[in-house]
Amino acid sequence: MTVENIMTRDVTCCGPDETLDRAAQIMWERDCGCVPVLSDGRVVGMITDRDCCMAAYTKGQPLSAIRVGDAMAREVRFCGPREGLATVEERMREYQIRRMPVIEDDGRLVGIVSLNDLALAAERGRGQTGFPTTAEIFDTLAVISHHRGRPQQLEAE
Repeated sequence: MTVENIMTRDVTCCGPDETLDRAAQIMWERDCGCVPVLSDGRVVGMITDRDCCMAAYTKGQPLSAIRVGDAMAREVRFCGPREGLATVEERMREYQIRRMPVIEDDGRLVGIVSLNDLALAAERGRGQTGFPTTAEIFDTLAVISHHRGRPQQLEAE
């Protein structure tokens, strides 16, 4: 079983010069918590609902006043469509991420895969080879959810 069998293919993206209110609108309309950020057709970042909230809080500004490029994660962990589910799940654990853009060899975004996609695949493929087990999904969620540490005090910029 590979990523292309379970990924979401119809992904709405935004650009780094758009504002966070546009990213939030996309998340609301698509019922998702993360949007890939594209520049010249390439993934240059990821913006999450949490990124939007934290940027507004720490900057003391409305979402409409903050650029996506100022709040997005720039280090993007991604996978390929033909990678196995176990490989992607391990990468999610290693980097403590719930979603990964799926990028073709030519650099083109072709989808996104999430921990939710893996959980649904585990349910569909219960007992079949190549599918994650529910225990593996639980372990991955536990690793991803482990706190990496929090700052003692947040300062507004």
